[in-house]
Amino acid sequence: MTAFADLHRPGQPLLLPNAWDHASALALAAQGFPAVGTTSLGVAAALGLPDGAAATREETLRLALALGPEPFWLSVDAESGFSDDPDEVARYAHELYAVGAVGINLEDGLGPAARHAAKITAVKAAAPGLFVNARTDTHWLGDGDLSETLSRLETYQRAGADGVFVPGLTDPDGIAALAGALDVPLNVLYTPTGPALPQLADLGVARVSLGSLLYRRALGAALEAVADIRAGRPPRGTTPSYDEVRALSRG
Repeated sequence: MTAFADLHRPGQPLLLPNAWDHASALALAAQGFPAVGTTSLGVAAALGLPDGAAATREETLRLALALGPEPFWLSVDAESGFSDDPDEVARYAHELYAVGAVGINLEDGLGPAARHAAKITAVKAAAPGLFVNARTDTHWLGDGDLSETLSRLETYQRAGADGVFVPGLTDPDGIAALAGALDVPLNVLYTPTGPALPQLADLGVARVSLGSLLYRRALGAALEAVADIRAGRPPRGTTPSYDEVRALSRG
């Protein structure tokens, strides 16, 4: 975990692109990204399954099994751990670690903070080398109360989290306040309407995730391409060749 943890530097944040399958992960790594995450929405949607409903436990593990041996650090979005039982979450996290994942993202879904903290503690006991990024959904599902956010993050920090994640937080003052109050790296979700990467660095952010953005952009590009073709125009944008995509397989 140490080398992956060292990538989390306030002021020089890790930009973590999120993949949804083997090809997208290898294509991103080929662009020079030392670490790649997975996106639970992308993984679920590609399979026709709902996100955030604990429906992709096995599929997420299979993707980690495929990506774990690849030459980049892999962090897995595991929703809430696919269980409310801390011991079951810990067993799953250990499976991810055993196949090569170096990080796990666990979301609280605005459930009890004590239950999420228990999951974090259990995971760190089962897989001490796994970087646990503890996510709170106060700004994603809740009303964005900064005091509640900080309270939850401090609880997760005490429970052993290696980093904390607040998707939906885009207010510069709020980001700076959290970054200054915490002892572990702060992760935020990039949004095109929020602060740009250089500003997030100035605010003390240590990790910037792209979440489902790339998957959604890929869908958008597909729709734009088919609209162009239907209108008699060649599709815009970059189109990898057949052989380039084929090279992203494991042979």
